[in-house]
Amino acid sequence: MRELNLTQQEAIDFAKLNAQVIQPSKTSINPYYLGLKMFEDIAEKHGEEAIFEIREVDSDQSFLRNYLTKELVEKLDLYIFAKVGLQWKIVDKKWEAVRDHLVKSKTNGGFPVLVVKDSDYFMNGELYVQHQYEGVELDIKYLEKTIPYVYNLWGRNVHLKTVMEGRDVVFTYDGKKTHRRFV
Repeated sequence: MRELNLTQQEAIDFAKLNAQVIQPSKTSINPYYLGLKMFEDIAEKHGEEAIFEIREVDSDQSFLRNYLTKELVEKLDLYIFAKVGLQWKIVDKKWEAVRDHLVKSKTNGGFPVLVVKDSDYFMNGELYVQHQYEGVELDIKYLEKTIPYVYNLWGRNVHLKTVMEGRDVVFTYDGKKTHRRFV
């Protein structure tokens, strides 16, 4: 952008937008900020040419796995937090755990894999869908907001099997309410 012949106002507009995109978040990881810091670290250690090669050959997962270092995790104060009882707590600060957690969150581009297992469940035209659990639980609030839309599309009860707190659970939407039962 520095090499473009921008007006002063265009340069200011760009700087504002760029600052908003790469601003670190207090409540979650901004992937653009993290990526920028990782590329800055790579450029400092290996030169700018390395950045272009890495961008060409690495996926998000391999980029995190190969270039998120202990030093960066500590410098950026990254950690894993989870709800413990009624409170959110830091559950791990080890850099390998943080890196592996971020890599795992990029499995399937961060999207869960859902497979239709039966389109005539209970021989009643009900839909039975299974989440292919890969160590990352579904966002239950999002699931409970989404399953009624699937019901509207399907026109009959929708059942979704997943894993929650280490146990198999089936969520069922009957047109009025979402029910859950552990199996």
